[in-house]
Amino acid sequence: MPQTAGQPSPPPEPAHPSPSPQASPHSAAPPSPRSAAPPPPRPGEPPEPPDTTPAPRAAGTEHLTVRRTGATLVITLNRPEARNALSLPMLVGLYDAWQEADATDAVRSIVLTGAGGAFCAGMDLKALAASGTGGLTGQGYRDRMDADPDLHWKALLRHHRPRKPVVAAVEGPCVAGGTEILQGTDIRVAGTSAVFGLYEVRRGLFPIGGSTVRLQRQIPRTHALEMLLTGRPYSAEEALAIGLIGHVVPDGTALDRALAIAAQINACGPLAVEAIKASVYETAELTETEGLAAELERGRPVFATEDAREGARAFAEKRDPVYRRA
Repeated sequence: MPQTAGQPSPPPEPAHPSPSPQASPHSAAPPSPRSAAPPPPRPGEPPEPPDTTPAPRAAGTEHLTVRRTGATLVITLNRPEARNALSLPMLVGLYDAWQEADATDAVRSIVLTGAGGAFCAGMDLKALAASGTGGLTGQGYRDRMDADPDLHWKALLRHHRPRKPVVAAVEGPCVAGGTEILQGTDIRVAGTSAVFGLYEVRRGLFPIGGSTVRLQRQIPRTHALEMLLTGRPYSAEEALAIGLIGHVVPDGTALDRALAIAAQINACGPLAVEAIKASVYETAELTETEGLAAELERGRPVFATEDAREGARAFAEKRDPVYRRA
């Protein structure tokens, strides 16, 4: 496709994985094992809560790594040789990581990033062209997909919203399925050379990861339609200008900035953080009157918690609060 002046050259042109048979987005999911204990906080970071959670093993697969940094669960898409194109091991790993984060009280925030200078290039088109099994590498995980036909949509945050805030740290290509999963995150940081876009339409495909619904609710509709209907790439600066991301930082520093934001979240009351996130999403499509009523339902119980009392005590005593999710 001809490029306009100042427009970044697109990375290899992926597309989103084709859907498998639909199941209820609310189907129950088994709890995941919890991750290893966090390392000591780095100098200058807000104090992290003590982790008393049992950690028999860390989650992860050959295409996805999970580690703890203080109270932050860092999830890394780890298929750099394919610019972190989606695979079954990656999807299963993502699903398990979201479940682990929700189930582990000591985790207060999540950072999602990619290995090797890329976030996610979407679907592996070569695998799609060569395979009759949906084009996803890692068929050894097919039993997990068969057991929960909705697993891939939960992994891609189409049919699942984590309770904890999710901060995206983007370097390099974040296109097609990468831009779709990005829309399921809460706060977004990108390196200067990051590239975004929904390329599916250029391959005669449909961005079925949620973009025709979510994108117009997150950025102005004129920009959403242009991104959806042209399939062109967007630079980090243009993505910032239209509101798709919140921060542009020097290349190679997106993860550091994301972790710094996560550390600020971790220093806040976890019950308050989770209630605020839930309220924002629950009230997004309500009328103002309905939304204000729903906000009271979410917000009032927070004032009755021990954490709320601890916050007031810490302020009066001029010290950092120690929140215990109580």
